[in-house]
Order: sequence, then structure tokens, then C-alpha cells
Amino acid sequence: MQADREQSTTRSVSWRLGIPTYIYAVVFSSLCVVWGLIWDIMWHISIGRDGLLAPPHALIYIGAILSGLFSAYQILNLTLTKKHPGRASAVPFWGVFYGSLGAMFSVWGALAMLTSAPFDDWWHNTYGLDVQILTPPHTILAIGIMTVQFGAMVGVLALQNQYRTPVGTQSLDQNQRATRLKWLFAISAALVLTMLFVMASATMSSGRSHHSSYYITAAIVFPFFLLAVGRASLLRWPITIIAGLYFLAQGLPSWIIQNFPATPRLGPVLNPITHYQPFHFPMLLIVPAVALDWLMHRFDTTTAKRRKVSDWVLAGLYATAFLVALLIIQWPFGEFLHTSPYARNGFFLGYTSPYNSDPNRAYRFIMAPWYLQTAADFGIGFAKALLYATLSARIGLLWGNWMKRIVR
Repeated sequence: MQADREQSTTRSVSWRLGIPTYIYAVVFSSLCVVWGLIWDIMWHISIGRDGLLAPPHALIYIGAILSGLFSAYQILNLTLTKKHPGRASAVPFWGVFYGSLGAMFSVWGALAMLTSAPFDDWWHNTYGLDVQILTPPHTILAIGIMTVQFGAMVGVLALQNQYRTPVGTQSLDQNQRATRLKWLFAISAALVLTMLFVMASATMSSGRSHHSSYYITAAIVFPFFLLAVGRASLLRWPITIIAGLYFLAQGLPSWIIQNFPATPRLGPVLNPITHYQPFHFPMLLIVPAVALDWLMHRFDTTTAKRRKVSDWVLAGLYATAFLVALLIIQWPFGEFLHTSPYARNGFFLGYTSPYNSDPNRAYRFIMAPWYLQTAADFGIGFAKALLYATLSARIGLLWGNWMKRIVR
């Protein structure tokens, strides 16, 4: 019996590789939250009416509960076990609680998310259905989601940074643990990147890809995050891998859920659909990601210091590469998604249309004139985007340096 128990424990440790269970839980909870949110958007454009415990909401709240419970257990375990070996490196909170930085973020994010649920239900009962995205309950929910996701990313990052010993100088288990942590960080970062796109998607539809506002939004939102995780990650091509994982994280819910029946429950029904309408096709961020990774290989921190290249110069270089690569790929691809009959299928998702939108509207499959610009106007807007991207990249490099130092 004792031998069986020891063998079971060994298998458990071998599967987890010494990585705390709460790390797996918070990364999985981040996945639940993101997919629940995308499903909720599909619900709103396909069905319309929902309730407090609608299936997408339930998935989001399950993610919050998982994140909160596992992180709270980790904090309470460190707090109540005075001789716990991890307590010395834990973060104290209020002089009472001890835990990792990631667990602290995850708990607070989960509390905010769960608080927003009854608040949102009361809001609907008092003021009716939402007419805008950022209502007070939704704002609290968005803050909670981002906090939970950041907690998952930081939780993995702290462990990854503790095992920065080069692969090959450790035991087999240590090498496997380091590799798994690298990929867990990439997955958690890709889920945050997906959330960033969802928040910016209102101004980044394919029909806007010929307007400078599309690239201004991208310049503000993406360079700081991509460069930060690129500096913090220990993978060889981190930004490319994270952009690829983002592609899957955003695309899979639409590719799967669109096959299930859904009928509108709220009028007016201008588009009598019978199945879920998908969310946006993912941006091809993998193309500018490859450019950023290639440049970071040439101008990594050590080389940049040796060549005396400042982070401001690097930020300008990265920003230019990001926006030029994005323009080259997204300008024609956005037009393809919006106008081509070859995009109106279950993969490219170009057929999607909300139930309350006229399927025969004039600019459904044509670039709307108000999203087109003269070359001069687009050039001025793109120049602004370059400036914003440089500032965004500089912040990202600073943030990346900070994340490399997180160890608790």
C-alpha cells in the first residue's frame, strides 16, 4: 500500500514536473475566460437575448472561480504554513497574507469578475439591454478578466525566471520543467493577446484595413505587448510562437461554434440566421511577429549594449518593422476577407453578419467609402501610427525588462 502511494505520488510529481497545480489552473482559467468571451460575442450577434447564467457567461465565471479558488488555496497555504519553504520568497500582502504575485493578481481579478455578475444582472433589470459595450458592469468585468490573465502570465513567468539556467546544464526533469514553463508562458501570453484584440476589435474589422485608424489602433495596442513578452520569454522565436498561438486561440471558437444551431430571440430580425455567426477572423500578426523576432535576434539586449544602441532607437526600428509588415499583409488580406466570395466560408468567416443587420446592405461585401482615404490622408495617419508605435514599443521594452526580473 505504501509503495502504491509513493508510486502514485511520483507519477503526480512527474506529470507536474514540480510546477504548482495552481499554475495549470490559472492558465486553463484564462483559456475559459477568453473562449467564453468570444462565445458571448457570437451569442449576442446570433441570439441577442441572454441571462446571468447563459452558457457563455457560465464558462467565463467558471474560469473566474477556478482562478480564484486555486490561487486562494496557494495563498492560504503559504500564509497558514509558517515553515513553508516558499514563504521566504512570497509577496506579503496587508502584513497578513503571503503568496506569489501571480496568485495575488488572479484572486483580485476573480473577485472583480464575480462581483460584476450580479451587478450586470441588476443593470439589465434596471436599465434594459445594453446599448454600448463599456457599461459599468462590463468595465468591472473587463478589468477583472485582464487581471486574471495577467496573473496567469506573471505566475508562469516567476517560475520560468527561477529556472533560467541554460538547457543542457540541468537534469532531464529540470530541462522538461523549463521547457514546459516556456510554453505555458507562451500560451498565457497568447491568451492575453487574444483579449487585447477582442477589446480593440470594434475598430479593427477587416472592412477598416484600408484606413489609417486601423493601423493607429494596432500601433497603440500590439507593439508594447509583443515586445514585452518577446524580451521576457526564453523561447527562440517567442513573438512568432505567441502570435501563432493567438491565431488558434481566437480562431478555434468561431470555427467550432459556427456549426451549432442558433436562432435570434430579440428583434428586429433582419437576417434570419439558423446557426451561430462567427467572430472576426484572426489578424495575421504572425507576419510582423517574424519581423520582430528576426530583429530581436540581431539587436538583442547584450548586442545592443555592446553596439551602444539605445532602446529608443530599437523602439523606432521595431515599430517601423511592425507597421510596415502589418500593412503589407493586412491591407490586401483585409480586402480579401471583406470583399472576396472565396472568403465567405467556414474557415475565413467572411460570411458573418449579425441577426439585426440587413444582409443586403450596400457595403456588406464592398469597402465602405468612409473607410477609404486619399494617399495623402492615409500617409499622415500612418505617420501618426509610426509615432504611436514607437512609444508603444519603448514601453514594451521597459515592461519586458521588468518581467525578466520577476521571480516571486
